[in-house]
Amino acid sequence: MSRITRQRSTVLRAAACLGVAALTLTACGSGSGSGSGSAGSGSGEVKVGLITKTDTNPFFVKMKEGAERSAKQNHAQLLTAAGKFDGDNAGQVTAIENMVASGVKGILITPSDSKAIVPAIQKAQAKGVLVIALDTPTEPQSAVDALFATDNLKAGELIGEYAKAALKGKKAKIATLDLAPGVSVGVQRHDGFLKGFGVGAKDPSVVCSQDTAGDQAKGQTAMENCLQKEPGINLVYTINEPAALGAYTALKAKGREKDVLIVSVDGGCTGTKAVKSGQIAATAQQYPLKMAAQGVKAVVSYAKGGKKASGYTDTGVNLITDKPQSGVTSKDTAYGLDNCWG
Repeated sequence: MSRITRQRSTVLRAAACLGVAALTLTACGSGSGSGSGSAGSGSGEVKVGLITKTDTNPFFVKMKEGAERSAKQNHAQLLTAAGKFDGDNAGQVTAIENMVASGVKGILITPSDSKAIVPAIQKAQAKGVLVIALDTPTEPQSAVDALFATDNLKAGELIGEYAKAALKGKKAKIATLDLAPGVSVGVQRHDGFLKGFGVGAKDPSVVCSQDTAGDQAKGQTAMENCLQKEPGINLVYTINEPAALGAYTALKAKGREKDVLIVSVDGGCTGTKAVKSGQIAATAQQYPLKMAAQGVKAVVSYAKGGKKASGYTDTGVNLITDKPQSGVTSKDTAYGLDNCWG
C-alpha cells in the first residue's frame, strides 16, 4: 500500500469514528465489524476499547489514530468512545460499562476525573478486563493495571531548566498559567517547571498564578490579569500551547511580546509552529500516538497470552526549540514538526 493510500485510509477511518456522537460506542480499525454501531460478532478478533476525554481535542484525535493503526497491525477490533466535554466522568463511566458488555479484553482510558472513575474501573477489572490509563494517571495510579504516559513532571522540568538558562541570570518575575485545581497532569507540569527552574511553590519570583483550563481565550484573560497585577513579568509558564498563544496575544497588545519568555508543554503542530515563529520560546513535546499504539498492543498480548501490562511506561518527551541553551538537551522545530500532532 502506498503512503498516500495509507494516509487516505487512516483519514477515512478517523472520520468514520469522529462522525459518531461522543458517547456512542463505535467499532473502528480492522475487521468486518468496523464502522458505526455495535462491535459486531463472530469476527474472532480481540476487542480493545479506547475512551478519551473528548473527541475534539487534536491530542485525542491523534491518540485515536494511533490506536486505529495499531489495531489493524495487531488484527484487533477497536471500540471508541469519549466524554462530551473534558471532565465528563459520567460519560466515561457509561462508556466503560458499554465496552465491558460488548466483550472487550482491555480498555485504554484517559481519565477525565482521576478519582471518580476508579470504581467503574474496578468493576471492569473484576470481570477480567485489563485497564490501562493513557496520558493521565488515575488516583491512585495503582487503580489501573498499567499507565502509558508522558512523564509530565519531566516535561515541566525540561522547560523550567530551559527558562532558567535562557534568562541568563536575570531576576525572574514569573506568571504560571495553569490547568485547574487538583488535575494531576496540570499539577505535575507546574511542579516540574518550578523544580527545573530551581524555585519552590512559595518563591516570591512567582508573582502571579491563574487557571486557564488549557484554553486560548482563558489564557489571554489570565495573562491580562497577571499583567495588571505585575506589569514587569518577564517569564510565562503555560500548561499547554493554546494557553501560551493566549498569553502571547495579551503580551502583544501591551507591546511586551519581544521581551517576555514563554515556555509550554504539549508539542502539537500549532504549538510547534508557534515555537518556529518565535511566539513561544520552547515547548516539551509528548507523543499521544505512541501511547495508544503501545496500549493496543498490550491488550492484544494479554488476550492472547494472559500477560498483563503493569506499572508505568514512559512514552517519551523532548524539548523543542530553535534557540537552544547550553546544558539543556533539545531538538529543533524541524524534528518537532516531523513528530507533532493535530
